[in-house]
Amino acid sequence: MTANPTRVLVLNSGSSSVKYQLLDMADGARLAAGLVERIGEETSRLVHSPLATGGDKRETEAPIADHEAALQAVAAELAADGLGLDSPELAAIGHRVVHGGQKFTAPTVITDEVLAEIERLVPVAPLHNPANVTGIRTAQALRPDLPQVAVFDTAFHTTMPEAAARYAIDTATADAHMVRRYGFHGTSHAYVSRETAKLLGKDPSEVNVIVLHLGNGASASAVERGRCVDTSMGLTPLEGLVMGTRSGDLDPAVLLHLSRNAGMSTDEIDTLLNKKSGLIGLCGDNDMREIRRRIDEGDERAKLAFDIYVHRLKKYIGAYYAVLGKVDAVAFTAGVGENAAPVREAAVAGLEGLGLAVDAGLNAVRSGEPRLISPEHARVAVAVVPTDEELEIATQTYDLVSA
Repeated sequence: MTANPTRVLVLNSGSSSVKYQLLDMADGARLAAGLVERIGEETSRLVHSPLATGGDKRETEAPIADHEAALQAVAAELAADGLGLDSPELAAIGHRVVHGGQKFTAPTVITDEVLAEIERLVPVAPLHNPANVTGIRTAQALRPDLPQVAVFDTAFHTTMPEAAARYAIDTATADAHMVRRYGFHGTSHAYVSRETAKLLGKDPSEVNVIVLHLGNGASASAVERGRCVDTSMGLTPLEGLVMGTRSGDLDPAVLLHLSRNAGMSTDEIDTLLNKKSGLIGLCGDNDMREIRRRIDEGDERAKLAFDIYVHRLKKYIGAYYAVLGKVDAVAFTAGVGENAAPVREAAVAGLEGLGLAVDAGLNAVRSGEPRLISPEHARVAVAVVPTDEELEIATQTYDLVSA
């Protein structure tokens, strides 16, 4: 090993995919990035970008049987760039783990006990935690000598007070089945809230920020002096904002109604709310660009879907303004938040009394840099802050192992 290895491999393992980035934490440079998808299918696909050399993107299609074969393929691509997993420059592997429950409040070096706890949380994250565990075990087998770190989506939200985290149901039942509000997208909310403070020239401990992570999955958070005090997602990523394919907030009796009167099974209701609702359920599209194109052509279904999306978003801005009492900034991030100017404009329209407004010219600018889009001297800053979850995972991983 070299004296001070500085590279971190970030892995995000899904049920049939692996996303990865290799970063050098000496300067934050991205050395490589890629995606393996359709793992276990007849034809899998690997896309690899050799960022360090500036070479062309490489794409291959071939059967990849499982996550072990996927990571071996990733290792081969990295080795072809002189960045193999056997490199003495590699300090650690950081894993995105979706659900850490109440126990994991910070990045954690993975041990057998940690893995057992992640598996214990499978009932509240049945789609994500099993895939995360598979990715961890596979990476451990490839580099058993290397520190492996779990960075949890839920960790940033564990600072929520009980008044925000508890559902108003029987406490014995809730505790027995781990029913409470956990929140997700935590690495994004942590990163964006800090970057927003930096944009304002202040320390995170000096500002209150409402973060709006608007992608196909969407969530809001109220961040008070660097600590999350409320967030829109709950036991699962289904609660809260209207999303690409998820309903967000819903009267729980809707589930009972559909079961009793439509004869729908639990699995059918699960599919409806998670995959056939939100924007795609309302208008048949979950791409905000397509929805805006349809609105411009006079499509009423698309307009209604947009209006419902914005109405829910505006409600959460107002609610979190009340929770925080004082707001220094509202930050938009993720695919829709960073790129859809009409969403940003509509979300704060009518909130001038709260000190919120956007400057039309600034809002129309497209940029990959953090920026303010509110008028000069606005009481509350409105910002667009590109998220970087991979850098956040790498930073947390490196900080932990280098300490």
